[in-house]
Amino acid sequence: MNDRKIPLLAVDGGGTKCLAVFVDEQDVIVGQGRAGSCNYQGIGKEAAARELVQAIRAAMEDAALNRDDADWPAGLGIVVECAVFGLAGLDTEHDRKKVRGIVEEVLQRLHIQVNHLIVENDGFAALLGAVEAGPGILAIAGTGSIVYGIDEHGRSVRAGGWGHRIGDEGSGYWIGKQAIAAVLKAHDGRGVRTRLGEWILSHLGLPDVEALFIWIYSSEYSVEKVAELSRFVTMAALAGDREARSILTCAGDELFLAVSAVAGRLDLQNRRFKLVLQGGVLQNDGYVRQRLIDRIRKYAPFVQVDKAKREPIYGIIAKGHAYLKGEGAAGS
Repeated sequence: MNDRKIPLLAVDGGGTKCLAVFVDEQDVIVGQGRAGSCNYQGIGKEAAARELVQAIRAAMEDAALNRDDADWPAGLGIVVECAVFGLAGLDTEHDRKKVRGIVEEVLQRLHIQVNHLIVENDGFAALLGAVEAGPGILAIAGTGSIVYGIDEHGRSVRAGGWGHRIGDEGSGYWIGKQAIAAVLKAHDGRGVRTRLGEWILSHLGLPDVEALFIWIYSSEYSVEKVAELSRFVTMAALAGDREARSILTCAGDELFLAVSAVAGRLDLQNRRFKLVLQGGVLQNDGYVRQRLIDRIRKYAPFVQVDKAKREPIYGIIAKGHAYLKGEGAAGS
C-alpha cells in the first residue's frame, strides 16, 4: 500500500485518560481516539504502551472514516511529519528516556513513521492550552499535583509534581492520606476527634480502624482509591469537622507555596499574569480553591484567575504547529 502522509499527530496522555488526534493540512482534526491512563509510573510500561496503541489506533480508524479512505485502518505506510506527545510521568531526564522509548515502540508497533518527534510532560502541554498567550501559571491538583509557569518569552518553570511517595502536596491523594493519618491519630488519642473515620470506613466497607490499617498495607490499597477519600474530607469540612477543615487549609497552603515559587522564579509577583486552576480538587473543592486564590492575591496582587482557554490537546497541537511553521520545538 502507498504511504499516506499527514502533518501532525498530537497525543494528550494523562493519569486518567489518553486522547490522540490526527490533524490534516488545513489544521482540521480528522480523527481522534481515546483510551485510559498511560502514566507508566502508575500502571507500568507495558500497560502504558497498550493504552497509547489503543488511542492512536482508534484515531487512525476515525480518520479513515472522515477521509473516505478504507485502506488507512490497517496502520501500514503512514508518515507523520510531526508527532507531539504530552504524557504524564515525565518528570526527570530518566523519565524522558523511558517515556520516549515507550513512544518509539508504540509508533513502530503501529507502523507509523515520524519525521520529527516531540515528547513533553502533559502538564506543560496543558499549560500551553490553558494560558494561550502571555505569561501565566497553571496549577493542577487532581489525583496528583504540579504547577507550571511560562513568561512572555516562552521560558517555563515548574514546581511540585514529585509523585505520591514524596510529593503531590495539596492533591486528592495527599488529602486522602492526611485524612487516614488523622483517623489513626484520633483512634490512638494522639489527635483531635473527627468524623472522618466513620465516613472513610463506610466508603471502604471496613468495620473498624484496625481493618483500615490492614487495608493500607494490602494489595487493595492504591493511589486512586486514597485520592477518592478527598471528597469525604470536603464533606466533613462542610459539616463542621475541624480536622477536615485543617487538612483542606493545609492543602491550599501547599498549593500556594508551589504557585508562589513559580511566580517568583518567573518574576511575576508584581506583574499581570493569568493563573489557571485545573484538576478535581481545585475545580470541586471550593475551600481549597479559595484558600489558594486568597493567598496568591496577597502575594501577587495583579494576578488574574482565569479559566483555561482550550483543552490540553490544543496546546499539544500548537506545539506541533510551531515546529511545522519553522519556529522550533523545545523538548524534542
